[in-house]
Amino acid sequence: MLYETAVASSSWNPSMTDFAAARRMMVDGQVRTSDVTDLRIISAMLELPRERFVSAADAGLAYLDLDVPVAKGTVRRLLKPMVLAKMVQAAAIKAGDRVLDVGCATGYSSALLARLAREVVALEEDPALARLADENLKAVGTSNVTVATGALTEGWRTLAPYDVIFVNGATEIVPDALCHQLGDAGRLVAVVGRAPAGRAMLYRSVGGEKEASGWPIFDAAAPLLPGFAKPPAFVF
Repeated sequence: MLYETAVASSSWNPSMTDFAAARRMMVDGQVRTSDVTDLRIISAMLELPRERFVSAADAGLAYLDLDVPVAKGTVRRLLKPMVLAKMVQAAAIKAGDRVLDVGCATGYSSALLARLAREVVALEEDPALARLADENLKAVGTSNVTVATGALTEGWRTLAPYDVIFVNGATEIVPDALCHQLGDAGRLVAVVGRAPAGRAMLYRSVGGEKEASGWPIFDAAAPLLPGFAKPPAFVF
């Protein structure tokens, strides 16, 4: 198997770390101090075992202020807790919303979004990561997430339109194709720009318009998602 599973099993015991205490420290030191006031987000981040969504070897890094590797053999990362929480808060997810999580990786963001929304579609183009996401989500008792496998840049038209699209990483291009899958008054959040520079952006679809308008919400850096790099400039 290409990736080392991050799912709990009868023998899963990465370390003697007090993960419950680490979760509290993450929320108190990284999330609350960054003006995240939505108690639903705070409660979900206190409940979700973030360490289960990374490889056992990296479980001790799960609650640090880092983009943490999700598994061996991939460059994909979990977003920093502060960046994730602020982006989710900016999306203003309601209990009846349908959410598309683009680049769900091993499923942590989808598990968080599922505690806020009616339904989540967790999109991942890497089949091995998609399998891990499905296993992880079941392991933490999440039942309102559908894991889909396909190109991240294409979104998931089968279940569109969406109330919220969460782009789980950075893009160097304006995600117009994804914005087209938003319903009226739908919101899309993404980090635009390559690290270390970048801004978390909120796009909103209004009145059925094909193009969504966007504005910056805070400075942020995130790992670039596959397919979202700016095409190389043509040189004469």
